[in-house]
Amino acid sequence: METEKQRIEELVKQLNAASAAYYNGQDEIMPNYEWDALFDELTTLEEKTGYIIKDSPTQNAGYEESGSGQKEPHEYPALSLAKTKQVEELQQWAGAYPIWLSWKLDGLTLVLTYDNGNLVKILTRGNGNLGTNITFLKGAIGGFPQKISYQGHLVVRGEAAISYTDFAQINDMIEDDDEKYANPRNLASGTLNLEDPAEVKARHVRFHAFTLVHLDEPMVSWGERMHFLEKLGFDVVDREATTAQKLPEAIDRWTKLVESGKMDIPVDGLVICYDDTDYAASGSVTGHHATRAGFAFKWQDEAVDTKLKYIEWSCAVSTISPVAVFEPVQIEGTTVSRASLCNISEIERLGIGKECTLSVIKANKIIPKCIAVKDAVGAPEIPSQCPVCHAPTKVHVSENSGTKTLHCTNPDCTAKNVKKFTRFVSKWGMDIDGLSIQTMLRFMNAGFIHEFADIFRLKEHFGEISQMEGFGEKSVANMEQSIEKSRQVHPVNFIFALCIPLIGVDAGKKIVAAIGFEGFLQRLHQGDGFEDIEGIGAERSRSIVTWYQNEKNHSGFEDLLHELSIEHVEVQDTSSGSCAGLSFVITGDVHHYKNRDEFKAYVESQGGKVTGSVSKKTAYLVNNDVESASSKNRKAKELGIPIISEDTFIEQFGGR
Repeated sequence: METEKQRIEELVKQLNAASAAYYNGQDEIMPNYEWDALFDELTTLEEKTGYIIKDSPTQNAGYEESGSGQKEPHEYPALSLAKTKQVEELQQWAGAYPIWLSWKLDGLTLVLTYDNGNLVKILTRGNGNLGTNITFLKGAIGGFPQKISYQGHLVVRGEAAISYTDFAQINDMIEDDDEKYANPRNLASGTLNLEDPAEVKARHVRFHAFTLVHLDEPMVSWGERMHFLEKLGFDVVDREATTAQKLPEAIDRWTKLVESGKMDIPVDGLVICYDDTDYAASGSVTGHHATRAGFAFKWQDEAVDTKLKYIEWSCAVSTISPVAVFEPVQIEGTTVSRASLCNISEIERLGIGKECTLSVIKANKIIPKCIAVKDAVGAPEIPSQCPVCHAPTKVHVSENSGTKTLHCTNPDCTAKNVKKFTRFVSKWGMDIDGLSIQTMLRFMNAGFIHEFADIFRLKEHFGEISQMEGFGEKSVANMEQSIEKSRQVHPVNFIFALCIPLIGVDAGKKIVAAIGFEGFLQRLHQGDGFEDIEGIGAERSRSIVTWYQNEKNHSGFEDLLHELSIEHVEVQDTSSGSCAGLSFVITGDVHHYKNRDEFKAYVESQGGKVTGSVSKKTAYLVNNDVESASSKNRKAKELGIPIISEDTFIEQFGGR
């Protein structure tokens, strides 16, 4: 008995430490499958001995966040759900009642409160009774409206999550290894601990409502409540009405959808709940679970043994990361032959040898992961050269976590400049579909891409690319079509794609409008400046000239010109345009133009300027809601600046 008590205390300490990291966006201490296994062991021991510690994770809904935000009590306790890996338990719990099946999203639970149609509070779940107030981030998180038509008191609970696509892109762009995240859930948690709403917004966190906790009017059906939230403008979790009898078939169907790899939102299981919310609320509370609030289903991890073939090292931004390449095996219905090993510390923790047998699972049915090693022989070689540029490597040990990572020592390594390649292929640049950050990094590590022009020579490697995992003849053909289409490019897009410091789309437009691309080219060759062009100025002009004087940039630019056809654009004479010398601010919805960018383009073509804020220099504020009480309208009235509609603008200045 004493030994079992000691084990319980040890498990509580381990699980709470892992939870603290999990809920606060810190380095992952243990993966989900390991946490679940220890939690199950703890539950079994507590039931057997009756010995339950107050801070046991079986008694708490979450974990108190360490952030500096104001802590507030929940109006309704945000309890967690009981979990099982047995479908039969779900059926027994459902009984004869109508139920709903939905995803168990892998993110951070938030509780939103509305009064009189306005969003007044956002709390994190915290420990279930006390959460952190993050209402200041309401404009930075997607998936819910700021205002709703319902005027009563409304409380909604949901999961804030980051997609796998956004997670991969964000993590690849983080240069500091101490700031990289283990998974989308870890990233979502870390993101909502940030204090800058702009930084949070850039990470594309979305809220997915999974239950309507309270509204003043009686509405008993959970299904009707979720439909009501949808009509109000919330992103609502996918769901399906079912019964205990039909549950096994439904779970099998939903599981196959996850296994197909088509799900971009991270999920770590399924949830069933009663449609009758009055019946659901009539249950008791055991530990940190409301017995009838819902029941979560988590998949059994299928572990398969396979032989390690070799370790592949790939450079991304600043880190050279190991990937285990092993003999292909079938896991959860798909063939798997690769799994990330994250860093050198993970290789050492697992005990991976130069030769060994790996035990591999698909975490959450999606991400291949090595969880154990057998029969290890020798030690894997740590590369002394970067796989991309062949410069010497060095091992870095994190001061915070002690994690060992491998780095390229060459500051000009192509893989370290992947941000520039991302801008080059973006919509505002060359607009090349199918070249994500991850794809370009793979091509860089394979030696296919070293500079921008190499993208237009990828055809030389299409045979090899079509044999790479994740590619095939069709995807390669689509890539070729997209690359060929981009060879004819507008000069403004081309200038933006060059990644010249301080030169964005607006600067490109001003240059092309004033002197055309031919004039831009001539000035580059002659070393002349651009400060005479309105809106460029001395600093931007110096940036362009300095950029071109760099031999690498110069040669890369000339190389690109051989691969591309730059569209001819007539130099605009804007001195006598209808908007010449006038500054406009455009706000609100537009009706005649496709969007405000098109409206702005017309103003600039007529010699005018468009700025983002109202000032003494503003000639007109264009707002189709002339009488609105917006801050821009108020400012314009204070300064005596005319507020005109889009129709009035067209009458006075022409256009659509």
